[in-house]
Amino acid sequence: MSAPPIVIVGIGADGWAGLAEPARAAVLAADVIVGSQRQLALLPESGAARRPWPSPIEPLIDELCASNGTHTCVLASGDPMLHGIGATLARRLGPGRLQVYPHPSALALACARLGWPEAEVELVSAVGRPADVLVRALQPGRRVVAYASGTAGASELARVLCAHGFGPSRMVVLEQLGGPAERIVESTAKEWGERAADALHTVAIECRVEPGRSWLPRTAGLPDGAYEHDGQITKRAIRAVTLAALAPAPGQLLWDVGAGSGSIGIEWLRAEPSARAIALESRSERAERAVRNAHALGVPQLDVRNAKAPDALAGLDAPDAVFIGGGVAEPGLIDRCWGALRPGGRLVANAVTLEGEQVLVDAHTRYGGELTRLEVSHAEPLGGFSAWRPQLPIVQWSARKEPA
Repeated sequence: MSAPPIVIVGIGADGWAGLAEPARAAVLAADVIVGSQRQLALLPESGAARRPWPSPIEPLIDELCASNGTHTCVLASGDPMLHGIGATLARRLGPGRLQVYPHPSALALACARLGWPEAEVELVSAVGRPADVLVRALQPGRRVVAYASGTAGASELARVLCAHGFGPSRMVVLEQLGGPAERIVESTAKEWGERAADALHTVAIECRVEPGRSWLPRTAGLPDGAYEHDGQITKRAIRAVTLAALAPAPGQLLWDVGAGSGSIGIEWLRAEPSARAIALESRSERAERAVRNAHALGVPQLDVRNAKAPDALAGLDAPDAVFIGGGVAEPGLIDRCWGALRPGGRLVANAVTLEGEQVLVDAHTRYGGELTRLEVSHAEPLGGFSAWRPQLPIVQWSARKEPA
């Protein structure tokens, strides 16, 4: 016989009273109920065993995925498939092993309270993640609902807003949404400061930038000054062309080989937040700098590794895209990356030296693709006049790996 499905029940601050009859029946029919201590305390007594989530939760997730004879109910906050445990179990088990009873999400409740159309609001989760994930969403006029955890969640988000010039942003802290103790506090990020919030809260933000303060778009080619770097950075115009060739796509993995300041991996993730990126950098001070840049630019999930290719490529998940920006002349590096690339994947490599250019010409001969020479000049002062000052020309090779 097939294993019984794992039942996932979304529950809000309104507890048992907020559950529809089918969801209540699913809870009462369970042999085992898994949830946080707060969620478990919202349920009436039943004969089911109650298991609070351990820390870390991965061992219990593994156990749930392996179970095949127990009627298990997992409690989730709000809509289980928006963020959190429902999505995690769906990725592991697929829809056939799950039966989901959603509850209105904190996003839906916050938008209902504020009169915001949900389709025009960006959702950011800082639960289990650094508050720096908010940075990617910071543009004037954007509305954001941010999930936070712990009593310091709102103050951490306020700190990030102020640090990036968005201190005037309207900030609404919504506590215990949907429950009898619901409370809504309106402030600005600057005014909120270090105040504590209820442990169960969500933050709604209307982004407003300080007068005269610059802000960053999501388009590729951020200003070079947005990065901390030692000169080892793919310059702005070249970076924009490179990202266009890499073509970030949902769920895809990038290898950024010779990452330097991390700019390519960072802008790959800013363009597509569901994508992944591994940045390999052999110099420890540059790897540390890339980590700082990733946090500062809102993609702390960038996986930066202080390691040298090609040896460091062993054991990595197969990439959907590879960028080689440093060490392109390393013997065997391009062939190794090309061999690892998934069918349909893209490989982009830039070279500034004649030796690197020759490597790319040879790769083009073997694998096809396109060779492009990029020359960029900037107008700069020359005495009392202006003149064009050229950057070193870049040769770029880009190729797509066709299915075998």
